[in-house]
Amino acid sequence: MTAPAPPSVAEALLRALRSLGIETVFANAGTDFAPIIEALCRIGNDTTAIPRIVTVPHENLAVAMAHGHYLASGRPAAVMVHVTVGTGNTICALMNAYRDTVPLLLMAGRTPHTELGHIASRNFPIHWGQENFDQAGMVREYTKWDYELRAGQNPQDIVARALEVALAEPRGPVYLTLPREVLADPCRVESRVPRATTVAAVEADEAGIVQAAEWIAAAKLPMIVTSHLGRDREAVPVLADLAQRFALPVAQAGATAVNLPASHPMNLGQAGGALLAEADCIVVVDSEVPWFPVRFTPRPGTRVIHLGTDPLYVRFPIRSFPADLAIAGRTRSSLRRLAAALAAAGGDERAREARRRVAAEFVERQRAARKAALEAGRAARPISHAWLAACLREQLPANALVLTELGLAADALALEAPGSFIGVGIGGGLGFGLGAALGAKLAEPSRTVVLTVGDGSYMFGNPTPFHFVSRAANLPVLTIVCNNRRWHAVDASTRLVYPDGESARAALMPLVALEPSPEFSKVAEASDAFARKVEDPAELPGAIRAALAAVAAGRQALLDVRVENGDRSSG
Repeated sequence: MTAPAPPSVAEALLRALRSLGIETVFANAGTDFAPIIEALCRIGNDTTAIPRIVTVPHENLAVAMAHGHYLASGRPAAVMVHVTVGTGNTICALMNAYRDTVPLLLMAGRTPHTELGHIASRNFPIHWGQENFDQAGMVREYTKWDYELRAGQNPQDIVARALEVALAEPRGPVYLTLPREVLADPCRVESRVPRATTVAAVEADEAGIVQAAEWIAAAKLPMIVTSHLGRDREAVPVLADLAQRFALPVAQAGATAVNLPASHPMNLGQAGGALLAEADCIVVVDSEVPWFPVRFTPRPGTRVIHLGTDPLYVRFPIRSFPADLAIAGRTRSSLRRLAAALAAAGGDERAREARRRVAAEFVERQRAARKAALEAGRAARPISHAWLAACLREQLPANALVLTELGLAADALALEAPGSFIGVGIGGGLGFGLGAALGAKLAEPSRTVVLTVGDGSYMFGNPTPFHFVSRAANLPVLTIVCNNRRWHAVDASTRLVYPDGESARAALMPLVALEPSPEFSKVAEASDAFARKVEDPAELPGAIRAALAAVAAGRQALLDVRVENGDRSSG
């Protein structure tokens, strides 16, 4: 009787991933995957031994899925791609993850080193064409760590090191290359019980907290600016309590999470940045870009405090926002300690009441503006963003998670629950939304996941692979394409730079139109989605109701909503 072959390094790698907490691998295979595929067949159906492997037929989509999985659950995932070419296809999504401080393990095969002498030696023409002198160089700008698995090493040690680096603050992606010969070799080292590495949270300096409290207490109109504090769901009630107790208006600069419940009296939303000109103390909390210096600079004498795990965003090449005080520490605990220090510092209750009146008047003006926009857009053609937001908001299930990529903005959706919104970050690699929605659904399968996405971002997101994965992996989501048939961001940015230029007066601005628009519903129907094009505003409530019913029944859905070319934040 022939003794069974010893486990390969590929098998040991898969087992190491699971033992170290990786539950899911989003994979796009190539010729370098032969040892991985053999290992999967040897292991068989033992789903407790290795991660779930999800086939994703585009690498950009795979990384976006890992991104959304982490934002929804707080648990990192892994991505496995094909050598240099697969790595190249990840770069836009990897840039987004890096700027969003999302920990993920990106693994790529390595073209075989050897031309003969090994069972895994080169045997396809591409094995010569796909080799780089420095494969990791392609992604070193957007990863915290890169390494190549070598012969004789314990895969468990290498994966453990990769995840330690990825999860250390500020978090981010790491990159591991896997030569085919090494994966095919027998594993000569024994796996050990994985060591549970706990990285203690960075806590703020007490002197900094006290100084910040003194400045805030002495200010007439102190304000908070945040963008993504709400990624830590437990930080939301802490901010809500701080803002309410001490009457601190909160402006949200490009919110990518529910940072405060929409109904909170101190929540000024995106428009709250207009009040910064009156502030004499500004506390920037978890916001990479709290304002645009070309439009606004704090007035002389205004104290500016930055607070967060990486308050100065040291990985950004240039970021020149003024900072009188930068406090590095975990946001949630820093805000709790700031509240205690403010209580000790005292302060003028009349000034707090004045701030409450300022906030209430500002919120009321914004509410009236949204109501007027809704009334004006209720029957408009093309469909208004305000009407679309109102219809969606009315029918969202209680457990819904809404993602958006140049679709509907957080203010328009007016969500209350922490963790109910994920917005695209500032990385700028379009195509985030589709994959992020699938990753979020996989991470939290009991929730209804809704994605609102611009038509350009939908095309960037690899829609055919997206709909394929949604069906094949049983991840039903509702996608609402806010289809204005143009690159609105390109149009708007050109008008900001040249408000009186020829481009602003042009009947058709070059490089902006996306017409004739594809029939996106047909793309979705190819993967058995419920799909409908909506042009009549009167049909929109029924279309959303039917689409949500399809998703609840386990079928993906897409609505191609033909919207105005206007401000997506109204509503």
